[in-house]
Amino acid sequence: MNGILNIYKERGFTSHDVVAKLRGILKMKKIGHTGTLDPDACGVLPVCVGTATKVCGFLSGENKTYETTLLLGRETDTQDISGRCLREQPVEVSEEQIRQVVASFVGDGWQIPPMYSAVKIDGKRLYKLAREGKIVERDPRQVCFYDIDILSIERPRVRLRVSCSKGTYIRTLCHDIGQALGCGGCMEALLRTQSGPYRIEDSITLSHLETLVEAGRLQEALQPPDALFTSWAACRIQPGYEKYMYNGNPLKREWVRRSPEDDFPATGGQAFAFAGNRAPVTKLFYIKMRLYTCEGLFFGLYMYEPLSDCYRLEKMFYGG
Repeated sequence: MNGILNIYKERGFTSHDVVAKLRGILKMKKIGHTGTLDPDACGVLPVCVGTATKVCGFLSGENKTYETTLLLGRETDTQDISGRCLREQPVEVSEEQIRQVVASFVGDGWQIPPMYSAVKIDGKRLYKLAREGKIVERDPRQVCFYDIDILSIERPRVRLRVSCSKGTYIRTLCHDIGQALGCGGCMEALLRTQSGPYRIEDSITLSHLETLVEAGRLQEALQPPDALFTSWAACRIQPGYEKYMYNGNPLKREWVRRSPEDDFPATGGQAFAFAGNRAPVTKLFYIKMRLYTCEGLFFGLYMYEPLSDCYRLEKMFYGG
């Protein structure tokens, strides 16, 4: 039972609640989520099962897309509607002002993590310090907003679709937009519609998953871990060289072969010509490779190293 589940996290559950419930449904412990969603937020939460937990780090770093409602005129201590109201102001800004300010946030920028967040400072979570009534200085972090589309404006509410880099706080974006407009603002609702390749239209609820498990149809929802790496070239180890693969040794290019399309339906990987130090002879190689055993089982991810003209193991998925 190894793979990735595209779970639709419902309101009221923490990400850890989802993992705990899945452990009960699947009767296994090796489960991990790939990016925290606040209890009041909904949407896509990829969850890794079994050996697929090794991709959690890869998925956590993927870009994400959200739909959010910004409530202008109110500021809270948590930067969302669930927090304690710090101040309220009338909203006297025009639609054009809202559009201009929202557009100014597109691109690279900086965010100061909110006090109510899981960021650690001196070994302690910020939200724990906030609950103790403490406010500490936080260093700004670089983020990128690839797109911010205004879906509707019905003052004091503004609905936005946001595509952003990892580590971005949408409630901080709402707070910062309110500050820039001079009337304050907080996040009223949040829906994550995509996390890396996982989209909301393909997600399933915990209750639906439980129904599939009871019917013996879990595989309908469980995506294999190598599905995340279809942009990496798919190759198989050549017979006779398996021991080097299992020992985690660097692999010479002639020890692997590109798998045909009918072996792996979604193969990718950019090919390059390499002449070496002396010859005008070019040889084909792939910068990034996902390697399979002779039997077609996913083994791990490899990166090409030009200096040694070998592939080096980046992450092993074979076995436990």
